[in-house]
Amino acid sequence: MAAPAFVERLNEQIGHEFAAHQQYVAIATYYDALTMPQMAALFYQQAREERDHAMMMVQYLLDADHVPVIPALPAPRVDFADVVEPVAAALEQERRVTAQINDLTRIARENHDYASDQFMQWFIKEQVEELSKMSDLLAVVTRSKADYERIEDWVAREDKAAGDDPTAPPIAGA
Repeated sequence: MAAPAFVERLNEQIGHEFAAHQQYVAIATYYDALTMPQMAALFYQQAREERDHAMMMVQYLLDADHVPVIPALPAPRVDFADVVEPVAAALEQERRVTAQINDLTRIARENHDYASDQFMQWFIKEQVEELSKMSDLLAVVTRSKADYERIEDWVAREDKAAGDDPTAPPIAGA
């Protein structure tokens, strides 16, 4: 049974992950409307990953004999000034999520909730990858903001979809 403080915060995190999912869909549609299919595909994939993260957390709570609470979400941001702004927003979002994941891990450890601590380790590794990916993308988009084709070429060349991670927690409903 997970520590009550951890369960409360993990339920909040489910909301953050679903909000990230919606924000990435909004960013993907922004790039789709600009006829930037590589950027759109990258963010549609990011959206799927965020949804999966939420569903991993749902499954963990179910496995730990807790009923997940799915919170209401604010609407995502849909207007951006240029092609750089959505990526900057994505990087900032990943920084927030990293802090949230680290805080969840701290709560698990403070409550001697070792199963929840172990569960969070995969998310810590994932956040390192997400921060690196968005940081690199921001550098490229900033440098090439006037040349959409150059951005698209870089994404097509560099964004290699990772296969399924056998160490990932199970996804509810999958």
